[in-house]
Amino acid sequence: MELFQEAMDKAKKNIQIADHMLSVTYPLVKDTKLLLAIIENIFLAYTNAMSAVLYQDRALKLIPLFKNNFESKFNIFRQRCVDRHKIDRTYIVEMQDLKELIVEHKKSPVEFVRRDRFVICSDTYKLKTINLETIKSYLNKAKLFIEEVTNVLSKNEGLFREPR
Repeated sequence: MELFQEAMDKAKKNIQIADHMLSVTYPLVKDTKLLLAIIENIFLAYTNAMSAVLYQDRALKLIPLFKNNFESKFNIFRQRCVDRHKIDRTYIVEMQDLKELIVEHKKSPVEFVRRDRFVICSDTYKLKTINLETIKSYLNKAKLFIEEVTNVLSKNEGLFREPR
């Protein structure tokens, strides 16, 4: 299996996990801290789908070598792949938002639950809230991104088939 196919399988698995956690686990448990785990899975789905496009483009020699870290992949994806594959730029903004949210959570000295919202407080007491509606919109957008990436990958599918 090609590297891009493995990355795409991981992206689909991450989106399934996030969807299951949001639609089954969260309503059952009602633990607002689960929202963060859902966001991390959505972000991983975005990252793996982005990697799939990059790996395929690299295999086709359309882009240069890149480091295996988020920043490097994200920059090449944004600069070289989005326009070539006609991928909606709103996904880029969404990925940045999710990345910032996860980084803020890891850096935050204080976080707490208020009603059905998870609140992250920065050093300067800047508040960032996560609620169910926000996560549902992130999840729906991520599903559309994965669908779009699947279409992009399928255009060159014939080039990677094993000879019989």
